[in-house]
Amino acid sequence: MRKSRRKASATLKGRHIGDLGARVEVRRHPGARRLTLRVSRTRRTVIVTLPVQCDLDEAGSFITRNIDWVRARLDSLPDLVPFSDGVFIPLRGEAHRVVFTGPSPRGAPAQRAPVERVETTGSHPEPRVYPELRVAGHKEHAPRRLKDWLTKEAHRHIDQRVTFHAKRLGVSAKRIAVRDQTSRWGSCSTTGVLSFSWRLIMAPPEILDYVAAHEVAHLVEMNHGPRFWALVAKTMPKLDDAKRWLQIYGMDLHRYGVALD
Repeated sequence: MRKSRRKASATLKGRHIGDLGARVEVRRHPGARRLTLRVSRTRRTVIVTLPVQCDLDEAGSFITRNIDWVRARLDSLPDLVPFSDGVFIPLRGEAHRVVFTGPSPRGAPAQRAPVERVETTGSHPEPRVYPELRVAGHKEHAPRRLKDWLTKEAHRHIDQRVTFHAKRLGVSAKRIAVRDQTSRWGSCSTTGVLSFSWRLIMAPPEILDYVAAHEVAHLVEMNHGPRFWALVAKTMPKLDDAKRWLQIYGMDLHRYGVALD
């Protein structure tokens, strides 16, 4: 049954309707009784789901009839911030300026680290000085290099907090994976593998800490019942503040590092 659903829900990518400036995905679903439409805030994609018997022309017409609604939803999304020279991105909840420093000069005695976090000092009358993330290498490789560095930083901090909470709850994770998840900040498999979004490294430290505690608690309780939340509260007392932050600001983290078409 699961296999047939994956086939029936296959995604057709690349359709563009009018001047939306966004990708449109058409999904067939055997359980769908009517056409439905939504805009993914994390992927910035227009998704139309239709019954198996409908064709693509019907999907296009459905979007066209609701074009004003779609545009309003797309316009409400915050601007994308691709990884480029001079932009500001959050790291551990603090704004940092991204600086592409270019390749090392010929004959340089030592190779620079791919990415360095540098505290900067300003001169009057600069109102505020931001730390910098200095990305070495050729400009075309810098965005990927920065994302790889952020992913490693996320893995390092998540590993530390998972170890901390696992010790407090008397459990251990089989493995920790860090990916670019869009539907959830973390997950726990029945085999004890914990998966997390690398974007948590951009959130304040207590937010990453909460998600780590949340997934570690799932190693004991694979549900969201009272006993589960009691475990989270035992190892992460201020969980309500972190949950509220994710609800209000979490989606904003998905706008960073997205390449513009």
